[in-house]
Amino acid sequence: MTTQPINSAYDVVIVGARCAGAATAMRLAALGLRVLVFDKSRIGTDTVSTHALMRPAVLLLRRWGIADRLDEEGTPRIKKTSFVYTDDHGSDAIDIEIKPRQGVDALYAPRRTVLDRALVEAARKEGADVRHGVRMLDLLRADGGRVSGVIVRDESGRRREVRAGLVIGADGRNSNVATLVGATPYVWGRHATACAFGYFDNLPVSGNRWYFRPGTGAGAIPTNHGQTCVFASVPESLAAGSAARRRLAFDEVILRSAPDLAERLPGARLEGKLRFFPGMRSFLRQPYGAGWALVGDAGYMTDPITAHGITNALRDADILARTIADGDSLACYQTARDDLSVRFFEVSDRVASLDWDIPTVQRYHQMMSEEMGREEDAIIAADGQGSGTLLTQSSELKTQLPELRHSELSSGL
Repeated sequence: MTTQPINSAYDVVIVGARCAGAATAMRLAALGLRVLVFDKSRIGTDTVSTHALMRPAVLLLRRWGIADRLDEEGTPRIKKTSFVYTDDHGSDAIDIEIKPRQGVDALYAPRRTVLDRALVEAARKEGADVRHGVRMLDLLRADGGRVSGVIVRDESGRRREVRAGLVIGADGRNSNVATLVGATPYVWGRHATACAFGYFDNLPVSGNRWYFRPGTGAGAIPTNHGQTCVFASVPESLAAGSAARRRLAFDEVILRSAPDLAERLPGARLEGKLRFFPGMRSFLRQPYGAGWALVGDAGYMTDPITAHGITNALRDADILARTIADGDSLACYQTARDDLSVRFFEVSDRVASLDWDIPTVQRYHQMMSEEMGREEDAIIAADGQGSGTLLTQSSELKTQLPELRHSELSSGL
């Protein structure tokens, strides 16, 4: 089937079609805006991910109808989270049942091949033009330097110029959009954990299991296809040396921090190879400017040891879409994002140091739980303004956005 050429102009162009970009495209297309969202990767490809969705993320997916798709794909419904704390004096396990609230009675940890595809299909259903195998080459700029679109190489290899009122970078922690607009971090984390993870068959777990021991961390997360994602975190890289040496290092971390899991690993089968994330300091970047915005890891990245990246991405996609729908300055997006991020960011960075004793990290986890409660309250409050808040304002918003002959948003954005 021949793909229709990319149009020459849209209201919004989104660079990156994974969870942050696809969710943003879905929300904006639901307003009736002309949205192009594209990704250099093929649809359904895997990516490095913590998988775990926290309650605020599940709340959003339920409201968007995506959680039903996760159920259809056989994604495990996680009813319990366990924190296992170990030191030289022994281990202490704390089990937390997921209590039904606001329509959420379970958590999920979907493979990205499932979650990203579901969001892409939802964006396409809302009318977004979704493209894969398209690479951004550069940004277009109007007089005065305002971003006015993108230059891409399309699926057929042709170079195209695409005008847009707003370009959104959802292209990950090493965002090209952020680089081209000069969006620099104004908050940096001080610590970074390296992580090795793999998908194991024949290793069932009852809910999410998070393991913490001074100097190391680990986890076991039930995901699609009856598999369990097992990860190990340390302050330095696990990626050095041969595959056998890396597996040995992984097993040693699991044995030290999660001995009950280590006992069962020999009877499990690793699908493929271990995968590695070498570690990167967390950051909050300037998330908007003249004609551009950032969402997902492009604008805000937390250390993977606290497994909050997807939750942040979906939450911020919702905040950005609501800001645009309300016709507010994108400064309001930054304010709302940072209000829900800065305290969690600081506590997450302390956990990522792996330099704590058990009472201290337990206190950090309580603080993070409180911040997730604030996130959930904010989502509920925003929806409480009217379940049709985005849709009822779409006609007003469209008068502020450009027609094909224009290339800039209203001065309010």
